[in-house]
Amino acid sequence: MRFWGVRGSIPSPGPQTKRYGGNTPCVEVRCGDELLIFDLGSGARGLGDALAATRKPIKANIFISHYHYDHLQGLPFFAPMFSPANDVTLHGSPRDGKSLKQILAGQMVHPYFPVTAEDVFRTRLEYRDVIVGKDIPVGKATVRTLELNHPGGNVGYRVDFGGRSLVYATDVEHGTALDAGLFDFARGADALIYDSMYTEDEYRGRTGWGHSTWEAAVKAADASDVKQLVLFHHDPGRDDAAMDKLVRQVRKQRPEAIAAKEAMVLKL
Repeated sequence: MRFWGVRGSIPSPGPQTKRYGGNTPCVEVRCGDELLIFDLGSGARGLGDALAATRKPIKANIFISHYHYDHLQGLPFFAPMFSPANDVTLHGSPRDGKSLKQILAGQMVHPYFPVTAEDVFRTRLEYRDVIVGKDIPVGKATVRTLELNHPGGNVGYRVDFGGRSLVYATDVEHGTALDAGLFDFARGADALIYDSMYTEDEYRGRTGWGHSTWEAAVKAADASDVKQLVLFHHDPGRDDAAMDKLVRQVRKQRPEAIAAKEAMVLKL
């Protein structure tokens, strides 16, 4: 897996965040010949440009966790969408009576955007509504789904392939009855990518916002018996020095834990 965007809520580029990165969520996962992409935040632009630079046809399955802008704002700038040589399948859960296609089309309309998806997307494109709880086969990989606690709904994903497993659980708020389901969902995974936007002190007064803490991330990793915890969805106001301090705190309890950084590659 390669991380193209790790920040939450809004991009935060600049000299103070250059080591961890300022782009919003986008994670590339390779399962043999299969390309899986999780979320299309602003980091998706860099991924799309890298894929286009290969000058090879691209086949990708893209899984959208939810439809807040920080997870979608890279879609109109994702280069593979503009070439008829490519095959792209988008996966996401229907919400509020609207299909995935209706929701995504709705963010590229006047007066919010100058062109529509129908106007400019040229790839062979398929929209697939996710039925949460139903497995999704992608080649020899299996993608499982789980509803998480986040305003407006959010889907967590687990990928199992070749005896290895990865859980992508961004934008989840801890402290509800859904926690136990997530722990079971992530049980024994090789890596757990988990929302750790806040510290416990920062979390006070922000309940209901749909995000978690590094302390809750440690609890989730322990309860799920995962091998590696990957902190994700970093607060846009947390600079590199503050991120270093946070990681040191986490490693007192989970020595193997890491914080996701842009361009970082993990192999399972």
